[in-house]
Amino acid sequence: MLVRVMGVAAAAVLLLAGCSDDPAPSADGTPPPSAPSSGPSSAPIPTASTPSLTPLPTPSKPWPTPKVTGTPDADAPLANRIRFAIAKQVQVAAGRAASTKVTCPGIENADKPGNHTLTCTVNYAGKTFTGQLTVDAEQYSASYKFTSESVAIVKPKVVDAVQRAASGAAKVTCTMDDVTVVKHTAQGIACDVTTVENAVQPYRAQISGNGQVLVAKA
Repeated sequence: MLVRVMGVAAAAVLLLAGCSDDPAPSADGTPPPSAPSSGPSSAPIPTASTPSLTPLPTPSKPWPTPKVTGTPDADAPLANRIRFAIAKQVQVAAGRAASTKVTCPGIENADKPGNHTLTCTVNYAGKTFTGQLTVDAEQYSASYKFTSESVAIVKPKVVDAVQRAASGAAKVTCTMDDVTVVKHTAQGIACDVTTVENAVQPYRAQISGNGQVLVAKA
C-alpha cells in the first residue's frame, strides 16, 4: 500500500511540471529572448511649419481721381448743370467713373429767384441713394449744394486704403460688394488683413462724405 501512494504522488508532480507556462531553457542553459515591449514610444512628433506669405506691394501713388465726361456748356440750363455737378461729385467720391443718373423733382424750376430745397435720388452703377439739394437762385446767378448721409464707393479703393494702413499685408478681404453705398456716419466697412506671417488682423474702413477712406484696427 505504501508503494502505491508514493507512485501516485510522483505522477502528480510530473503532471504539474508539464502544465507550466514558463518557456523551457535551451540545451546549453541560455534563457530564451524576451518578447518586445508594446508600450508607447518617447520619440518627439514633428510639427508642420507655418509657410510665410508674399507681401502685397505698397501703393506708390494716391488713388487716382476718375475722369468724368459729359460736362454741359456754360450756358446750358441750370437744371442740367446741377445734375452733372452732383453726378461728378458722386463719381469722384466713389473712386471710379461709372454710369450715374440724378433725379431731382422740381429742379426745372430751381432757376427762379429764391431758395429751393429738393430731394434727389442718385443711381450710381446700379446702386441708389438719396440726398438733399439746396439752391439759392438770383436773377442772373445761382449757387447750389448737394449733401447726403450716404456715399457710394468701389471696393478696390477701400482695399487700397487698407493696404496702405496695414504693414506686412499679404491679403486684404473686405465685406462689401464691388460697389457699395454706406452711411458715412456708420461704423464703416469691416476688413481682414492676412499678414506675411499668416495671421489675420481685423480692420475697419470709415468712409467720409467726400469718399475719403480712414482706416484703423478694429
